Amino acid sequence: MIQAKNIHKYYSDLQVLKGVDIHIKKGEIVSIVGASGAGKTTLLQILGTLDRASKHENFNLKINNININTLNDKALAKFRNEHIGFIFQFHQLLPEFTALENVCLPAFIKGTKKADAEKRAHELLDFLGLSHRFDHKPNELSGGEQQRVAVARALINNPDLIFADEPSGNLDSESAETLHSLFFKLRDEFGQTFVIVTHNEEFANLADRKLTMVDGKIVS
Repeated sequence: MIQAKNIHKYYSDLQVLKGVDIHIKKGEIVSIVGASGAGKTTLLQILGTLDRASKHENFNLKINNININTLNDKALAKFRNEHIGFIFQFHQLLPEFTALENVCLPAFIKGTKKADAEKRAHELLDFLGLSHRFDHKPNELSGGEQQRVAVARALINNPDLIFADEPSGNLDSESAETLHSLFFKLRDEFGQTFVIVTHNEEFANLADRKLTMVDGKIVS
């Protein structure tokens, strides 16, 4: 699913990633842990094509056998929309839109017909236990409900790969546990691959693999 070799990232004179190699199989749930500043989020953004690695000899990134290095910005945006879903710590829901409308946005960007997008959004929200919240705006939802809406949004285009950056970091312990269980259920139901940056060691240890980052490198 993901094959990456020799990822480096510099911000001016600061080197954040120092030659990361990573291989993730289809259907895996992989957690990435490490202290703040270790490079976890930067790695996630590069793997998720939200940022580009710094040019470096022998660097390569393939997702689903597509060489990401060869895609221009327009092609990369299309690839990201169709194949990758994102879940963030603070949900990133648009406050002026309802739960249903927030979920539909990536599908509209893809060009999906409104009726088809809304049908899929209804299915996902119902699956996630939010059938009674279709028309509620984010400020009318609890933190756990907002995060489940964000999960539905990430799934709307049936992506192969889900990236999550501290997805439970802003949730109470009960909501966090529910979300963690949901990831495994989604993997089993839909076959998606998950790459999750987390400070939650208990959850990290439940993943199929736990990768530890120290000072810009994966050390275990």
